[in-house]
Amino acid sequence: MTGGPKTCSACGRRPVASSNNPRTRYCYECMPGGPYVPPPCRRCGRTEGYYSAGLCDRCHRHAPQPMTSCRDCHAWGVNRLNQWLCTACHKWRKRYPVGTCGSCRTVLAVNDDQACRLCWHQYRATGLKKAGMGLTAANLSGQQLFFANLRHSAAGQQRGYRRPGTDPAPNAREGAAPFTSVSYRQLVLFDSERDLRRGRTHGFPPTTHPEMAAFLDSTALELASRHGWGEDTAGKVRRGLAIVLALQDTPGAPVRTTEVLRLQQLGLNCTRVLEVCQVAGLLDDDLSPVIDRWFAGTIADLPAQMRSELGRWYSVMKSGSKTPPRSKPRSETTIRLYISWSLPALGTWAAAGHTSLREITADDVRAVLPPAGDPRATMGQGLRCIFRVLKAHHLVFLNPLNRIRTGTAARLHPLPLPPEMLREALESTDPARAAVTALAAFYGLRTGQLRSLLLTDLHSGCLHLGERTIPLAAPVRARINAWIAYRERRWPNTANQHLFISRHTALGDGPVGYEWITQSIGTTVQKVREDRILHEMIASGGDLRRICDMFGLTIGGAERYAAALGLPGLARG
Repeated sequence: MTGGPKTCSACGRRPVASSNNPRTRYCYECMPGGPYVPPPCRRCGRTEGYYSAGLCDRCHRHAPQPMTSCRDCHAWGVNRLNQWLCTACHKWRKRYPVGTCGSCRTVLAVNDDQACRLCWHQYRATGLKKAGMGLTAANLSGQQLFFANLRHSAAGQQRGYRRPGTDPAPNAREGAAPFTSVSYRQLVLFDSERDLRRGRTHGFPPTTHPEMAAFLDSTALELASRHGWGEDTAGKVRRGLAIVLALQDTPGAPVRTTEVLRLQQLGLNCTRVLEVCQVAGLLDDDLSPVIDRWFAGTIADLPAQMRSELGRWYSVMKSGSKTPPRSKPRSETTIRLYISWSLPALGTWAAAGHTSLREITADDVRAVLPPAGDPRATMGQGLRCIFRVLKAHHLVFLNPLNRIRTGTAARLHPLPLPPEMLREALESTDPARAAVTALAAFYGLRTGQLRSLLLTDLHSGCLHLGERTIPLAAPVRARINAWIAYRERRWPNTANQHLFISRHTALGDGPVGYEWITQSIGTTVQKVREDRILHEMIASGGDLRRICDMFGLTIGGAERYAAALGLPGLARG
């Protein structure tokens, strides 16, 4: 059924009694021989408000959605789409377990002070919390209800803002006694998967090592004060630390990364919890690198002997070799490309019955190589690297690709971007997008350079990039000033000194990610950089030396842009 139920043929107002039965034409009140008493809702059990198909007007998806009160805090302005809960109560239920409120004695989600959200809001709104009075005293004379999904903060207060002189972590200066972790690990009888979501209902046990808990809590408060974390962020981090310490198999031992990652089940901030443990010197990173897990999963379907040989190749590529034949480590991107290019051939050989790369001959290679083009060149490049490393370390007898020509991949020529795309990004109302695009489009900066820019790199109307001093044009200065003004309003207490920050990096001191830069512009920075270099190549009449000095290119790299414009014979400066 795509639409709502049919209307009663008699009254024309109420829906039919059962929309699942196409023969039903009347509601329960107009049904011949009636009126009849509607059955209770088969989903929630309500006896009033029957709608159709055995469901009440709260449970039927096509029933009208009148506004009503929140089930927990009784705030007015919620409907069925939000499960009859306001946004604050929905988050409150996710954060805290079910218990009995110490003030109103209602069985709801209660915080660490045994208060439901309505009683806690009344406690804070009356000011009795600051006065040090009890929770019950604030709710003796009744409770002030309010509208749902409204911010009950001070007028003009913005997200992440704190009044001067206030501190989200009042205990950060108190500190805690230094703590030294235990040197042993308690073995477990068997490993079991823990579902932390059950803790919302049954709660979590207290930690058995209060000294470690006090030390980590003090570290969290110190980081909150240093990086400008809000009260909500600091509270989530402290609660996450309490849960992790409560579920430790070895109380007092360093916290393992895998133990912290379980907090994702509760929607808590694992990144900040890991940061606190690392700053405190109590983090045991037992999580294998992403590239290791990716490589193991990629070759999992190959025979055991072939996996062993590829594992040796992977070890040499990742860590290098300090014994003859010596080699330097290669980047993760190179390893991923070589395996991805070679995997179709490896899978074909495994399906044909080969269990080891020692069995592969030149005829086997020719049988799997594509006939021509980039697929042949890339597969040949990946297989050639694998067999070359394995032969150097005496794991195969010969390299079957020695006398097979696979060609080289076609070299992509730089192309200009449509002017409308850059114009739209430069004139965007998003200050981050406009500022990032201006720096990339005017000066051809790379992604890594944009990520590593600091606030101190901008002064005297210039951008100081290493040993280069770049005078900023008026349009670029205007967009950077707009971004800095927005940055100060949005995160006034952040300690991150990078020019570009996001809602994640504002709580720490690291740079934004590569994807943040790409998503801000709407395309890759490399394409914007190529467009800028091509424009400068035309404007300078093909002066390669000038191009090299402006954009940090080699002569060979500059010739690539000259060839793309059909100017291969240009002078080199």
